[in-house]
This record gives sequence, structure tokens and C-alpha cells, in this order.
Amino acid sequence: MIGIIDYGMGNLHSVCSALKRINQPYILSGNPEELQKTDGLLLPGVGSFKDAMTELEKTGLANFIKKEAESGKPLMGICLGMQLLFDGSSENGLTKGLGLLPGRVERFTGKTNEGRLYKVPHMGWNNLHFLQSDQPLVKGIDEGYVYFVHSFVVQTENREVLAAVAQYEDVEVPAVVGSGRVMGTQFHPEKSSETGMSMLKNFCRFVEEGKQR
Repeated sequence: MIGIIDYGMGNLHSVCSALKRINQPYILSGNPEELQKTDGLLLPGVGSFKDAMTELEKTGLANFIKKEAESGKPLMGICLGMQLLFDGSSENGLTKGLGLLPGRVERFTGKTNEGRLYKVPHMGWNNLHFLQSDQPLVKGIDEGYVYFVHSFVVQTENREVLAAVAQYEDVEVPAVVGSGRVMGTQFHPEKSSETGMSMLKNFCRFVEEGKQR
């Protein structure tokens, strides 16, 4: 059973629909007691990093997520949910994240190193380049195009957490990240055709395999 974390800021309908399409049992809840009974957690997110962390802290979900992840329960963040896994963000002032992965979230500058302007947000289909083909989310999947919509991008000096990247202008975009049982995608897998849906299936398979250990 997958628990989709509802804190009022996720694109919940599309994520629920995606799990239904792959026949994956799930619950949608903002109640830590209900979510604790699940085998793996999905953290969606759309909107402001600061607002999201405020909601997670206010509801007690931030501490819950950290404790569950530290206990070894598989956790996958999607879009803003992926960014929340990192140390913090400069969006609307410095805000601490969940601190499960090393790095910070910064806005695209909108200007290349040569001074040429480019559009923000990074929106549309972009190709992935795998750095770790054995990472749980990308295992057995071919590189392909996935759908991005974001104005902020993760910056990390620890390349071991990067499983796949995309190139937007002169910015290397961390697209699939992870360490151990904590992982995430900057893009929306539920909106990314076969490549994205295969990653959701991989996460669900990873959760199931964890139950059997």
C-alpha cells in the first residue's frame, strides 16, 4: 500500500489517477497515523517551497516524514515534493527543508553565463541523461523525454544523489535524485508518458520488494 501525503499543495488528482492506471493500491491522507500503516510514501507538491514547509510543519507531517524516512520506509517526492527533500530553499526567503538529501533550491537566473536571456519557468518536454542506471527509479528504463514545470532548481555538490539530469540552457537540472530509500523526480512522472509511468511502477516495485525482505 502506497500512502500519498495530502498537505493541501499537491497535484493529487493526477497522482491518484496514475496509481489507479497501474493498479497500485493507495490511500490519500494527511493523517500521520493512517500514513504510518502504509509500505511507502509519495510526497507530491505544486507551489511555494515556503508555503509547503509551513503546512508540513503545522500539521506535524514534516517530523513524521523525516522519522519514516529515517526508519527505512521508501519515500518518493514529485516536483516541489522532490525539492522539499533537500536542505532548504531561497524562495521567498531562506526556508529549511526536510534535510533528507544534501543541497539547496535556487531560482533559475534566467540568464546564461554569456548573458543571453532565457525563459523561466523551465516548462515542457526535456530529455533525460542517466548518471546512475541502477538507481531504483530508473532501473531498466531507457532515457527519454519527460514533462517539467518549475522555476526553481536543486543545486548540490554531492553528485552521488543524482541519478538523472536534464539540460536547460546552460543549467544542469537534477531530474531524478536519491539516496538509499529516499528518492524523487523534478518532473511530473504521472504526466510524462511511458518513461514517467515506468518510474512510478519502479517505485511501487521497490516498495513491494522491501516488504519481502
